[in-house]
Amino acid sequence: MKEIHKKKPPWLKKTWKMTDEIREVEDLIERLGLNTVCREASCPNYMDCFGRGTATFMILGAFCTRSCGFCDVRGGLPEVPDPGEPARIAEAIKRLGLNYVVITSVTRDDLKDGGASHFAETVREIRKLSPKTKIETLIPDFGGSQKALDLVIGAAPDVISHNMETVRALYEKVRPQADYDRSLEVIRHVSEKGTGIVPENGTGIKSKSGFMMGVGETNEQVLELMDDLRDAGCSILTIGQYLRPSKENIPVEKYIEPEIFDYWADIAREKGFEFVASAPFVRSSYHAEEAMHDSKKIDAVKQ
Repeated sequence: MKEIHKKKPPWLKKTWKMTDEIREVEDLIERLGLNTVCREASCPNYMDCFGRGTATFMILGAFCTRSCGFCDVRGGLPEVPDPGEPARIAEAIKRLGLNYVVITSVTRDDLKDGGASHFAETVREIRKLSPKTKIETLIPDFGGSQKALDLVIGAAPDVISHNMETVRALYEKVRPQADYDRSLEVIRHVSEKGTGIVPENGTGIKSKSGFMMGVGETNEQVLELMDDLRDAGCSILTIGQYLRPSKENIPVEKYIEPEIFDYWADIAREKGFEFVASAPFVRSSYHAEEAMHDSKKIDAVKQ
């Protein structure tokens, strides 16, 4: 496998042009007073997703109670949860005519249930206005509370995702307020309990996770992470390049070449993941609908 470049290589350079579709999504989000992880976390796919008329909505405010080394979401005094937010998100989804939507949040360690009830209410509101829309919830760890996690599972989204983000050895560097085993247990609980919860027009809740490359991981550590995820029952996996959003965040250790991402995708499929997206610009919620479609094909074969 090839090694990497010190400067950002050409395959990691994107240029975007403002379009009417992007303006329409931005205007709608602003009018309804909503947040998106696309903007708040400085996602490199921001213009692409908005240009396709989609977005990953971020609930529970724009301020996070944790300070992960890789993330550009702001820290600060958390906002009081807005009880009208779930309904406004549902309205935005209906207006945009989305077939698939991802709902995520900042981490809210200040809330008793970590914001799980707000996730559940958002799913229910979306179902009321857009019953055919597939829903993915990209959740925090809720402090390890299975009771809180069960609130989200009970609302029956089609996919529940929780990102591992990195290998075990780098948690103190990348996610100092998180815990590797606690995150694995979130995925395990979703995999075990979600199988019996059938969303509308679904076949059981899918479990999903993702991690970054280029933060100092070794090949052996990546293999261990994949094995741990499969042991926890994870169905869908995303792998992307870490890109430093600001000088305050941890530096990029390596820029990984696209063919190396292809290599890891092949390994992951061999290990049994139902769907794998692995490329430099892949993020957990980027083109998430494709993962759902491919997983449904696999379910049809299994039946």
